[in-house]
Amino acid sequence: MEDLKLALLINAVSPSVGGVLVRGEKGTAKSTIVRALAGLLPEVAVVTDCRFSCDPEAPDPRCPDGPHGADDARRVRPARLVELPIGAAEDRLTGSLDLERALTEGVQAYQPGLLAAAHRGVLYVDEVNLLHDHLVDLLLDAAAMGHSYVEREGVSVRHASRFLLVGTMNPEEGELRPQLLDRFGLTVEVAATRDPEERAEVVRRRLAYEADPAAFATGWARAETELAWRIEQARARLPEVALPDGALRQITAVCAAFEVDGLRADIVMARAAMALAAWHDRTVVTAADVRVAARLALPHRRRRDPFDAPGLDEDRLEEVLEDTGGYEADQQPAPDPGYGEDTVTDLVPEQGTGPDPRPERDPSPDTDEGTDPEDPDPDDPGPDDGPGGGGPDAPGDEPPGPQEGALVDIEQALSGEGRGGREREASPEPAPADALYRPRGFTVPGLGEGAPGRRSRARTPYGRTTGARPGTRSVHLTATLLAAAPHQRARGRSGPGLVIRSGDLRERVREGREGNLVLFVVDASGSMAARQRMRAVKGAVLSLLMDAYQRRDKVGLITFRGTSAELALPPTSSVEAGARRLETLPTGGRTPLAAGLLRAADVLRTERLRDPARRALLVLVTDGRATHGSPADALRAAGLLRGVTSVVVDCESGPVRLGLAGGIAARLGAEAVRLEELAADALTGVVHDRRAAA
Repeated sequence: MEDLKLALLINAVSPSVGGVLVRGEKGTAKSTIVRALAGLLPEVAVVTDCRFSCDPEAPDPRCPDGPHGADDARRVRPARLVELPIGAAEDRLTGSLDLERALTEGVQAYQPGLLAAAHRGVLYVDEVNLLHDHLVDLLLDAAAMGHSYVEREGVSVRHASRFLLVGTMNPEEGELRPQLLDRFGLTVEVAATRDPEERAEVVRRRLAYEADPAAFATGWARAETELAWRIEQARARLPEVALPDGALRQITAVCAAFEVDGLRADIVMARAAMALAAWHDRTVVTAADVRVAARLALPHRRRRDPFDAPGLDEDRLEEVLEDTGGYEADQQPAPDPGYGEDTVTDLVPEQGTGPDPRPERDPSPDTDEGTDPEDPDPDDPGPDDGPGGGGPDAPGDEPPGPQEGALVDIEQALSGEGRGGREREASPEPAPADALYRPRGFTVPGLGEGAPGRRSRARTPYGRTTGARPGTRSVHLTATLLAAAPHQRARGRSGPGLVIRSGDLRERVREGREGNLVLFVVDASGSMAARQRMRAVKGAVLSLLMDAYQRRDKVGLITFRGTSAELALPPTSSVEAGARRLETLPTGGRTPLAAGLLRAADVLRTERLRDPARRALLVLVTDGRATHGSPADALRAAGLLRGVTSVVVDCESGPVRLGLAGGIAARLGAEAVRLEELAADALTGVVHDRRAAA
């Protein structure tokens, strides 16, 4: 939590740093600490009745409520905390224009949005990774430029919008694109402490607050007042802070050494280091300031694709700082500003005035990892399988999986190598599985209405205009005028303006792209010669996960073996979760094909209830042999999925082919594809061709 507190304080001192992105598991008080920040910020003076919170000493010359003069009334109010809901529309964020008044009265009747309300305050976005990319772009543009533009039907409004931006997210629910991550100034990883004493203190304080909120707040009032005073003093000191050329060379050297794209990281680090110096009552930036700024500003900028783990090599950082640290030879070394005695944790109530906070200690996580057991050859034929042979159903022989929350090296996930274990022996594969690829685009036929994405054609709030319909969401000016024109004489029009009624308003019908659900149902039994089949499938699924991340799809994975089917990867946009599941995918045993199809039907039924508008594509990978249950059971289960857009990848091999997968494909109404076409580019090409032929 110390990094999070420090990152918020840096932005409180210098909002130009660019905000904070807080990444962490659920239940770690991310939202609580962000909401507490607003009460610590200095009060702001505003022009009375200005909806855009203009500063009386320096009003915005282009304020829609202006111009403001020196004699305008003023008042002082607390800094605002404005929250952006996940389901907010673009008009709610940026504001909207009253087109009816604009057409009839010729005035720009602008209704401010959340960007205007957050000016000179805090804008908080919970679960920012679930916000649509279009809104995130608007939000970050305003944060970077300090103002917001609204363009509607030829009418333009501009207003100031400078705020402290804070976003929180749980990486398990999906990631932000690297381009959006780069727009956040600082990023902090938050995890719950594993120290029982610290956890007990959290519970103790929570119970004390619930028992008497007023007494609890009184006990901490002195600490909060002192902290707010320090923020105000640091803000006043910030213009006096100098950034020596030596410190600037350190900043640029660190960014170059870590191969950070662009120059935004250099600028953010410089601003953060200067804010740190002001916070610690210094007027010159030191190497310690640069070190802490790098820890907060660089980890998320080194993440170039979804499989890269965010982080920073501390040893490499120290090496670069030492190589460029000669400029401080004559200065007294400063303590690390992130964890020195001058941190926010020292601002606690006096004895007897409130809760007794214990000093936070770095937890000592259990780092012991087991070793992988010997891995038996899964290609040995077993007594329970059909003509194709297979191994026993022995999931206990699989190596232990990664710890929950751990990030998986993608080469290990593809090669079957365990974490720290030896490389497993493998049969020759029909497709290279140790290299990711960019699959060719494929679409679900027809016109959907799902969540905005980048995959299939759909009616969405964004995209090209294809028509108009009654409504006010995004007014279509031409259609509105055409609807109102025939009624002008009957309505007694006498002046230059049109007489517009609410029933005349028409909104745009737009066509864009949607995200889809791609559900893989994979035969992991011994009859599949699972070693080479599963390696190829891992490569295909991981590459499609990458593509889904870029196109905002959901991807799920069902495997069936032994006597049952397992939902190995619930429908998700989190590619890290997908890589973790695929690394430990077990193989061997009988082939419960019917169970796999029934599980797929259940998953798709549940997803239709959760998100009725998201269309699905089913990819079944099997040889068609049903060695657990009867072939008739498999055909009946396939009938439940008829109507779902499907592709069957036939994994049967050998000189004699029974064509069982073809029968399943016919029952599904799907196209059967040979295993040879399961190669990385071939699998997605098959799906693409299937959609093109539909």
